[in-house]
Amino acid sequence: MENFIVSARKYRPATFETVVGQQHITGTLKNAIKNNQLAQAFLFCGPRGVGKTTCARILAKTINCTSLTAEQEACGTCESCQSFQSGHSFNFHELDAASNNSVDDIRSLIEQVRIPPQAGKYKIYIIDEVHMLSTSAFNAFLKTLEEPPSYAIFILATTEKHKILPTILSRCQIFDFNRIQVDDISNHLAKIAERESISTDNDGLHIIAQKADGGLRDALSMFDQIVSYTNRNVTYKAVIANLNILDYDYYFKLTDFLTSGDVSNTLLLFNEILNNGFDGNNFINGLAGHFRNLLVGKDNQTIQLLEVSENIKQKYLAQSNGANLGFILTALNLANQCDLNYKNSKNQRLQVELALIKMCHIPSVIQLANTATDQDQDKKKTLVSSGQTQSTRPKDQNETVTETPKPTAPASVEKKEEPAVPKIAQTVPPKTEAPKVSAAPTSPIKIQPLAKNTGGSMIPSLTDFSSGNNLEGEDKGPQYVSGSDTQAFTQDQFMAVWKQCIQKANAEDKIHLFTLLSSNEPIIDGTDIIVSIENIALESTLQDEKIELLNFIRSQLKNFDIQIVTKRIEPKQSNRIYSNKDKYAYLVEKNPQLEEMRKRFNLDLLP
Repeated sequence: MENFIVSARKYRPATFETVVGQQHITGTLKNAIKNNQLAQAFLFCGPRGVGKTTCARILAKTINCTSLTAEQEACGTCESCQSFQSGHSFNFHELDAASNNSVDDIRSLIEQVRIPPQAGKYKIYIIDEVHMLSTSAFNAFLKTLEEPPSYAIFILATTEKHKILPTILSRCQIFDFNRIQVDDISNHLAKIAERESISTDNDGLHIIAQKADGGLRDALSMFDQIVSYTNRNVTYKAVIANLNILDYDYYFKLTDFLTSGDVSNTLLLFNEILNNGFDGNNFINGLAGHFRNLLVGKDNQTIQLLEVSENIKQKYLAQSNGANLGFILTALNLANQCDLNYKNSKNQRLQVELALIKMCHIPSVIQLANTATDQDQDKKKTLVSSGQTQSTRPKDQNETVTETPKPTAPASVEKKEEPAVPKIAQTVPPKTEAPKVSAAPTSPIKIQPLAKNTGGSMIPSLTDFSSGNNLEGEDKGPQYVSGSDTQAFTQDQFMAVWKQCIQKANAEDKIHLFTLLSSNEPIIDGTDIIVSIENIALESTLQDEKIELLNFIRSQLKNFDIQIVTKRIEPKQSNRIYSNKDKYAYLVEKNPQLEEMRKRFNLDLLP
């Protein structure tokens, strides 16, 4: 009886050309051989079964081949290639770091490196699973890896690059292997099946490629298993039965029940899936993947993201065209939430059933939303036709409403604006010598924006009041007072009013405002009052009290162009006394005889 060789070994690539799905790696290595630019150390890293060790062996055989082809491939017929293929080459050494991870193993390897090759140009050392080496072994390997002999090349392979010391990584050329695409694995399996005269179908090979998760070795192992199970007839039904994979038809049928809102058949189908031995968590994950495929099938640009066979792809396209996009997105979200809550749920079956019931009610919710939208549109059309749109439209905050008094009845205009006068005048502190704002005979009080930017974020503008100027009885908060009278004032007049503000703040227990007004004397620049502020807290206090303060100063000085401008200054530095020596020095400065007394009684200061 002939010994059976598994496909992963029998069809292991022997040249760069036969490596599957790693063209970016093989192309780089062939160019390095062609240009004679080989590094002293390579690091091949990536998932399992993607060709790391295979590429290392091909590289080792190729760089010692004496008759390279025009494509920079090993000839396979020279003495070096023959000895390599038979396993008798003295220039090739392979070490499994998983079982040889001690310092002594690395020292033995270093001793071998010192011996030059007897035949051939290079000696190649492949260390597989290099992340399994101990820290001491890594440190013992550092110097040789950085400065090896000219004839020595090290090829390291690992699945966990993050476990390798950075000092090792910096001494190697790093090649990251990708997961092999589903189509590449499926095509490779089809070629092997053709050589072995095995009957297959594309749907079954795609299922194997998807289950392999990017690893060609895993795909070949599953392929051998299914070939034995089906007696060399690999079909889609046989593959899903052997690998315990839920059939696509279940998901297509379930989606039809969900879109039609059929709760009963949905729950019965889920019960059938559980009775067939499938786990609820795997089912909900598969359902989420099904909705994802429906989502990418809605757009022609994303159809290429469907990693399924051509027959299954047509089914997805047909169902995605008939499904509502809102349903797909909502169902996908529900499936994701169910997956997150599944492990923490005590009744996991109920968790999945609740998610399915919610999905069944998605079409009715979408229909209600569409109905409400249609009713709103009909209502708007009715309002437009009846001429009510303009009256019911809310005013935009950016609109500026200006009222021009009618020339025929100026008295009526003033009479309409009269009720707003006392309300604004309430913000002005009562003072016997101050003129009342409401006493202006010709121009009523209006709310207008500041003429200059004072730098404060809380200063109101005209847009703040544009939507509520005509509302009666509504409290709009403190507002600036303006008038037509503008009189000049002197420094002494202003300081007198400023002192009144300080006394008023003290009487009303406004500590922060009192500190601000009394700490620094303001500077007058025309109609701008420059107030020096030391910190953000005082600036915030000024912004809160600014309206009332300005109204008081303007009314007292009868100048409505006055503005308050803030200016940040550095806080005053004060020599604080902390230590005992500082305290003693301060006291000695006040009374020098204290030092004489200390010397007389031979006293020391406490630390």
